[in-house]
Amino acid sequence: MKKIRFGELELPDFPVGLAPMAGVSDQPYRRLAKEFGCDWLVSEMVSAKGLLYKNEKTWVLTDFLPEERPYGVQLFGSDPEILAEAARQIEALKVDFIDLNMGCPMPKIVNNGEGSALMKTPELAEQIVMAMVKAIKIPLTVKIRLGWSQNTINGAEVAKRLENAGASMIVVHGRTREDFYMGQANWQEIAKIKKAVQIPVIGNGDVFTPEDGKRIFEVTGCDGIQVGRGAQGNPWIFKQIKDYFKTGRYEENPSWDERWPIFLRHLELLIAFKGEVVAVKEMRSHGAWYTKGLRGAAHLRQAFSRAQSLAEYRQIGEDYRLMFDKSFLNSL
Repeated sequence: MKKIRFGELELPDFPVGLAPMAGVSDQPYRRLAKEFGCDWLVSEMVSAKGLLYKNEKTWVLTDFLPEERPYGVQLFGSDPEILAEAARQIEALKVDFIDLNMGCPMPKIVNNGEGSALMKTPELAEQIVMAMVKAIKIPLTVKIRLGWSQNTINGAEVAKRLENAGASMIVVHGRTREDFYMGQANWQEIAKIKKAVQIPVIGNGDVFTPEDGKRIFEVTGCDGIQVGRGAQGNPWIFKQIKDYFKTGRYEENPSWDERWPIFLRHLELLIAFKGEVVAVKEMRSHGAWYTKGLRGAAHLRQAFSRAQSLAEYRQIGEDYRLMFDKSFLNSL
């Protein structure tokens, strides 16, 4: 296991990080994840071209607070010169590292030769990393997939190229672009990538429970975990995974009475960052995740879809509390 360092910062043994997810890993949720023990954070993916064109909405995605450190910005693009210049400008923000996106499977990204499309062009990916590393002094990490398709799995080859080009760490989502998020993540292939390089390798994909966190480590031999969809509406998973590694035990998912204040804190942070109108709408998706597994979750989702203010959310929570017997809710 390689000790992971970000400039002057060093992560604890087997760190657990939050994966960059559009519409999820914004500043409010990153802060919440950090409060529950997340070891390092990455922005939502940011367009390198958008930064150079000085798009205001793009630059907002890079905002962070000191308590989020170690923090990095994830860039996407396909032009080495543009990505190098974008990396140089992001470094000026005093972030701890920069991450290159080679994992996004969405058509609007890959159709431009960006994201996981770079898995089809290893030589270009290598040129991009070389250009970015040359442009900055802080570490460059890269998020990849196993390959473009099941017939073209080349993660180990790509990882070696990126290591030779100067990448400091590789994060591997255990699926191909063809898989999107379907089926099971192939942790055995992550293990092959781990064996192929000397730099730290982080495992990602299908970590939904503390037990999953331990299993991905045992199967892959990876140096840490990055939790994606398993952290949606579930910020306490970081503490659970770390407790399980240390003691073999962890606290069960919080009851409704414990969960609701966390939900409200998330909403309040979102309002402070984006304003109430935007925040109450965005929180509807988060609400579906936070209430998963609760009795009457469908009722809550319907109520959230109509909420127009923080006050209405508060009332929804109170109505739900009164709807069911408190002793039953605390047993969930």
